Amino acid sequence: MNVRANISATLSDAHYGITVEPLKGRVSALRNGKVLATSTRAKVMYETRLPAAIYFPREDLALCACAPTDLQSFCPFKGTAEYLDATVGGETLKNAVWSYAHALPEAAEVEGYVAFMPGIATDFDLGENRIHPPSGGALTGPIVDWLLREAALIDTAEDLLASLAQRLQDNGMAVSRLAVLVWSLHPMIAGRRYLWSRETGQVDVMAPSYDIHTHPEYLSSPLRHVSNGLGGVRQKIGAEPGAGSFPIIEDLRAMGATDYVAMPLRFSDGRINVLTLTSDHPDGFSTADLGLIFEISAVLSRYLEVFTLQATAQSLLETYVGKRTGARVLGGEIRRGDGDEIDAAIMFCDLRESSLLEERLGRADYIELLNGFFDTVSARIVAEGGEVLKFIGDAVLAVFPAGDAPDQARARALAAARAIVAELDAPGPQAGGQRLDCAIGVAFGRVTYGNVGSQERLDFTVIGQPANIAARLGDYGKGVNERIVVTEDIAGATPDARPLGPLRLHNVSRPVVSFAVGSGEALPLPPVLALPEIPADQMRG
Repeated sequence: MNVRANISATLSDAHYGITVEPLKGRVSALRNGKVLATSTRAKVMYETRLPAAIYFPREDLALCACAPTDLQSFCPFKGTAEYLDATVGGETLKNAVWSYAHALPEAAEVEGYVAFMPGIATDFDLGENRIHPPSGGALTGPIVDWLLREAALIDTAEDLLASLAQRLQDNGMAVSRLAVLVWSLHPMIAGRRYLWSRETGQVDVMAPSYDIHTHPEYLSSPLRHVSNGLGGVRQKIGAEPGAGSFPIIEDLRAMGATDYVAMPLRFSDGRINVLTLTSDHPDGFSTADLGLIFEISAVLSRYLEVFTLQATAQSLLETYVGKRTGARVLGGEIRRGDGDEIDAAIMFCDLRESSLLEERLGRADYIELLNGFFDTVSARIVAEGGEVLKFIGDAVLAVFPAGDAPDQARARALAAARAIVAELDAPGPQAGGQRLDCAIGVAFGRVTYGNVGSQERLDFTVIGQPANIAARLGDYGKGVNERIVVTEDIAGATPDARPLGPLRLHNVSRPVVSFAVGSGEALPLPPVLALPEIPADQMRG
């Protein structure tokens, strides 16, 4: 069956077309009686479901001045529109005029012509010409019906794009490859790249790091071009290499592709993401194909934005409050007072001589050193099943929930403390050339794990005497030159625990029997989940 021959019968929501006709005689555009343009070579463009647009040769403009602006927009069958500010009788009209300097074949007849944005021309003198109203009716059909009904029930961006690609195929569009690049708000990941291919029928997901912005493959790609607001890309792919084409085009040519389009997917915050489609039909994409994609792209973008916002909320919460706490907040524990009473080991780890280090190093180098310290402490806490609750100045507050195994929670907290001290002691390069030292206090007991704060600002933390005791033990350790000071129940059967006696601690009513503990040996950390290496060709388009 010839796929192209059946498009009109199957893609009922793709009755999209462009027609350009010359207008007879002299045609003029006016603004409040002042002539903006007048020409005997004006043309009218009819485009499905859009008002007719009157185009004038640029040399027939009667404006006082025109200045290019940064605004650009993309149409997959007309090309990238450039905009001009116009001055009329002393009045400057922003982005008043648009033009396709390099129009695509479907709109070649208006290349170099200009048209006015809605509302700029208050009247047209058309002479004997008659302009037809928009044609095409409402946008309907199987793809639109799917978007409005079934798509809303899909749980992931991967499934949404896989389903879209399959439905485009089922309805006669020869799509061989579909990809979406969505930029993210994440401390390590620049975005997510979703790539569907007809060969596999699956969507592969890649998460490039911020290095993508300096990678040569990305810098010479349509992805960068579109993301930077330079408009979209449409390129027919012939049998022979084309001059000045993007490298991805040559890769696709080798795969048998005949047509490629990259268009912006804008989020509500102004972020420009990228949708790319590739065809291997002998004639490439039709105007009907691209018209359908163009018209549904705004709805597709909103679905993707919802998925992205969910992922962003999770990643930011995990970054700022930790995975366990982030999951509780996302699970609905968002009101002041929400929380549980739990048994937990609490650790307070403080960088020693912090003020002196800042004075010696200067602020920038000190911040770098502090981040290295936090990396070491956090990694060891997480490796032992704990969670960093917060960074307080130059200190770290962490929790090791006990659940049904209080002895294990105590042992994990102590193991993390030993590993932190041992790693800081280990030979090797230190941030700023400085050796780092710390003071750690560990206590165990019942705490409230939940939301506290004001009506406007909440904090998910632990409240209770064990948290206060852990902090005070750390402070005490500084004064007696002990790096790890713990309560009696934490010390347990540790053979190297040295009694410090009952200690009187600030804001603790009773003396706390305490012990000093040695550091032990720094064991290797478990492997960290690294960002996958992104194949070079996947950074191109």
